[in-house]
Formats: sequence, C-alpha cells, structure tokens
Amino acid sequence: MTSTKTVFKSHPEEVTRLCSHVELNENQFSHQPGSVWGNTALIAGTTVGAGILALPAVTLPSGVVPSTTLLIAVWLYTVISGLLVAEVCVNAMRLEGRLSVGLLAMIEGTLGFVGARIAGAAYLFLHYALLVAYMTQGGNILVSGVSQVWGLENIPPAWMGTILFTLLFGGLMYLGRQKFIEKLNSVFVAIVITSFLGLLFLGGGQVKSVQLLTHNWTALGSAVSVMLVALFFHNVVPVVVTQLEGDIPKIRQSIIIGSLIPLMMFLLWNAVILGSISPDIVQSTGDFDPLQILRAGGGGEWLGILLSIFSEFAIATSFIGFVYGLLDFFKDIFPVTQDKPSSRLPLYSLILLPPMSLGAINPSIFFSALDFAGTFSISVLGGIIPALMTWKQRQEQQLNRMNQPLVPGGKVTLILMMGIASVLIIKQVLSMSGH
Repeated sequence: MTSTKTVFKSHPEEVTRLCSHVELNENQFSHQPGSVWGNTALIAGTTVGAGILALPAVTLPSGVVPSTTLLIAVWLYTVISGLLVAEVCVNAMRLEGRLSVGLLAMIEGTLGFVGARIAGAAYLFLHYALLVAYMTQGGNILVSGVSQVWGLENIPPAWMGTILFTLLFGGLMYLGRQKFIEKLNSVFVAIVITSFLGLLFLGGGQVKSVQLLTHNWTALGSAVSVMLVALFFHNVVPVVVTQLEGDIPKIRQSIIIGSLIPLMMFLLWNAVILGSISPDIVQSTGDFDPLQILRAGGGGEWLGILLSIFSEFAIATSFIGFVYGLLDFFKDIFPVTQDKPSSRLPLYSLILLPPMSLGAINPSIFFSALDFAGTFSISVLGGIIPALMTWKQRQEQQLNRMNQPLVPGGKVTLILMMGIASVLIIKQVLSMSGH
C-alpha cells in the first residue's frame, strides 16, 4: 500500500486530495478507491441491528402515524450529525496529511484531551450498555427457543440464557479467527435479511387497518432514545471517509442512502408489527413487548418461529460489531499481541464479563439499557460532540479557504443539534430523579 497526493489547481488556492488506494502493479500505479455501493452497504449493515427489536414496544403506545413521523425526524437528525462527523474527518485528514483518522483521535484533535475523555467515556458506556441489552434479550430468545424445540415443561431461568448466549457467541469470537468471524457474520446477515422479508410477507397479511389508525401523539417522548440507538452508525463514518478518500459527493451519497435503507426497513417493520397486534391484547396487557406476544405464537406459529430467528440473528450481528468496537478501543489502551487465545483472554474478559454479570443479575434490563445508551451516549457522541467539533473547526482561520461544509445552515444548525441533544439528556435526568 502506498499513497500519493493529487493537487488540483484552481484560482489562487489549491485543493489537495489524498489518494489512499493507490497500488503499484507492474511498474504502473492503479487507483482503486472504495465504492459508493460498498460504503452504503457498510452504513446500512451497521445501522440494522438489535435496535429494531425494541422499536415496536416503544412505538406501540403512540401508534403507527405518530411513530412514523418521529422516526423520520430522528433519521434526519442522525443524518445531519453523521455528515458533520464526515466533514470534521475530511478536514482533519487534509490538515494532518493523514490517510485515515479514527473517531476518538479526531475528537482529541479538535476538542483536546478533555473532549476526548468525555467522548471515550460515552463510547465505553454505549458499548457496555448495548452489550448488556444484547446478552439479556439474546439469552431470553435462545432459552425459550431451546425450550420449545426440546419440549421442556419448565423454561430455564433468564440468567442462564444471558450466560449461555455470552458463552456461545462470545466463545465463537474468542476462539475463531477474524476471517472465520467475517464469514459467519455474512451468513448471519443473510439469515436476518431472509427472515425479515419472510416476516413482512407473513405479517403483512395479518395487518388490521383499525390498528394503523390508532394514535396518541402524547406517548411519543419515550421512543426517541431507542430510535436514536436504532439509527446510530456514526462509529463507521471515519472508515467511509477513508475508503472514499475524502470525496465529498460520494461520502454524502453513502451516508444518506446507507441510512435511508434501514429507515425504510424500520418504517415497514413498525407498521407490520403494530398492525398485527390486536387492540384487545394491548388494552388488557398495558405495557409490554409486542414481539414477545408474536414470538409466543400470538400471530400464528410460523410468524413466531420466523420472528425468533430474525431477532436472535439481528442481536448476534450487532453483538459481533460491538465486541469488535470495544476490542479496538481497548487495544489502543493496552497494546497486546492477539496471536494466541491465551493472550486474548484478558481483553475478552474485560469486554464480556461486566455486561454478562449485570445482565445475569437483572435479565429484564433490555429496554432500560437501550434507553440509557440512547439518551446519554448517543446524545453526546451523535449530537453534541459532532456539532462542537464542526463549530471549532469552521472557526479556525487556516481552514477558512478550504473548508467545505457538508451541512447547510451554519451556526443555527449546530446550535439546534446541541440543543436537541441537551434537552434529551436533561429530560432523562429529571425522570430519573423523579423516580
């Protein structure tokens, strides 16, 4: 791998673009940057995860029309903040002449040591909170699935499911080589897509039009944090910027289309699941997870089986991604060789044991874990920090000539982004102190 710098002359200034995908073949340079399609798929794949499973439970009280409106608004917010992260990343690469800049390194470069520590804490909290959510919910589905297949009279306790899920999927990652995990993940993704299409097909036939029309706009507030988790993809934006070599139109296209695909999936999913639940079940049960009713056969046996398969593998793909995220984070702090399984044990213990222990103690923590992750970590990492970094970067004199904003609206947009995130955090803190 080599690099070169292309200089395009224009007026008195010059704009540099880094070409990181240049290879030397038979005395000739060939330039092969990443494709828009490949990076669109990366963003879509990162976004579609276990967050989708929590959506119906938090959107059910408000109904299809209000939750559809809110999902689109939250999507718009995440796209704007994703584009802000991309803008900061492109400028950081240009300024430093580097071919790639990681998310936390970029935050340290613009907001200094304190900013990087706050972001690091938010990043850690997000990953641990989501791992707790995935282990408990994944364990739940695993245990009830095994019980149904083997016809067990008594379903094992929920804490056993949490431990079983962690040992199974955590063990596969610990023992398997990276290439094997990549192939395994691709198989899981294929299962997720196939079962999702099957669910839309089966569930679509059970949608009751009366359910699509029920609405309660005042019940929307509790859904925002889970929607933020479901639509979060910002940790892969620096990878996309590097692969597309700072090509702004391509980056913008990848981020917008890559997050629009999951949005469409979420909207369809939300309508089908909420439409398949009969109003009398909702009234008699109050607060509950509609997916649990459907998995238990409330919408027919096949829908229940498909939903269990989809849920388990959506969680597994997310689990793999977040374990890798923490591995990278800790490798920067504790440089260790990863050749032998024994040398990987301390790192994997640090990643898997804390969330597994918390999940085993409190197996019903799924929704609270997602709620906290969305409110605190994603409001900071996907709202306040991107806006602050952009603000600081745009102010710096040396960038004035070459800075290309990816988002219009100047300071008004940035103030709005920070304001919305701050309101979410304050609201959560007040609701905690009110309990």
